[in-house]
Amino acid sequence: MTPFSLRARWVLPVDQPPIEDGVVTIADGLILTVGKASSHDGPVEDLGDVALLPGFVNTHTHLEFSDHQTPLGPADQGLPAWIRSVIADRQRSTRDASAAIIAGLAESLTHGVTTIADIATSPSQYYYGVAPCPNLILLQEAIGFSTARTNSVFNDITNRLEVCATHGERSEDPGMAYGISPHAPYTVSLALVEKLVSLAAQEKLPIAMHLAESQEELQLLREGNGPFRELLEEKSMWDAGAIPANATPLDFLKRLSAAGHSLVVHGNYLNASELDYLSEHRGTMSVVFCPRTHRYFNHTKYPLEEMLAAGVRVVAGTDSRASNPDLSILAELRAMAQNYPSVAVSRLLAMGTLEAAMALGWQDRAGSITPGKYADLVALPCAAPSEPVEELLHSESRPARVWLHGELAVS
Repeated sequence: MTPFSLRARWVLPVDQPPIEDGVVTIADGLILTVGKASSHDGPVEDLGDVALLPGFVNTHTHLEFSDHQTPLGPADQGLPAWIRSVIADRQRSTRDASAAIIAGLAESLTHGVTTIADIATSPSQYYYGVAPCPNLILLQEAIGFSTARTNSVFNDITNRLEVCATHGERSEDPGMAYGISPHAPYTVSLALVEKLVSLAAQEKLPIAMHLAESQEELQLLREGNGPFRELLEEKSMWDAGAIPANATPLDFLKRLSAAGHSLVVHGNYLNASELDYLSEHRGTMSVVFCPRTHRYFNHTKYPLEEMLAAGVRVVAGTDSRASNPDLSILAELRAMAQNYPSVAVSRLLAMGTLEAAMALGWQDRAGSITPGKYADLVALPCAAPSEPVEELLHSESRPARVWLHGELAVS
């Protein structure tokens, strides 16, 4: 690829302050240089009044539900009832998961999302051959609450990872990686979590788990009863030995901390001691906040300020179209800016870019406009005379262009 340069009213590297009248030079799909236009020597494409940002990083979604035009219901009846809707949707005879995934990949790019951590339940080949395709971390979902299924589910995950590795070797795609996702405390036994975390640590894979998502989940852990037990019994999945008596999310956090990169998805109802534990392990553990999905389920206010004050790494995710109107990380950041005005907009932007990349172990590849990283860029209309991040997170502008590994993917 012949080197080329892009000039913008604002360049927002994220790992350094905004650059007014900035230029980014790209070569061989990577960022070569970033700096002031006045210091640049050579031809340049002037993008005009835009802000040039790193591509957004979506740390949590389920692309298999991207064919939904509206979220699944009934959210007002609690998470267990909503999960029944999800189970029914997965069993639809007309369901085309491959088409949904392809639609989700394309939609994500239009929103400027260039790196995605997807909870994968479909064969890995569903993701191959899509062009242009965002960088992908396919987190293989594990479900097995019964302790009798621990070994069979573990073996299934190892087999799926081997298939993924084989496809990856064939494609030689640097933007494709893999990981593991034990689904949630109400679908995965603690014994299975331990085995999967050990595998993730051994293979240096990221791991993600829904945790402390609802009060019904906490009731199941604490008392062994409630709506989730009813759902498990209904599906012939209940096993009294799957979780210890009087369990808490901390029991799972302690297991997850053994992995090199673990994502705690949602964490809506983590207590102070659990936040302290996450803070102590912020180098390897992150919490994923999906604000519009949080609002859809009408949870109590998310403790974002408390988490950040405690030193917890919090990153942004969209969740899926089963609980969200679209797959835009920018929309999630704007929702946070509206609901948490005390949090600096620069910090919010990092939650959808650099901090998100760090949570996945991708900080050397994505999340900031830094020499040597992928040239994954988003141009957003922005004529602000100052404070461009403030304007971007309090406007309704949409990406005008998106570059993926230096190639124009959306225009």
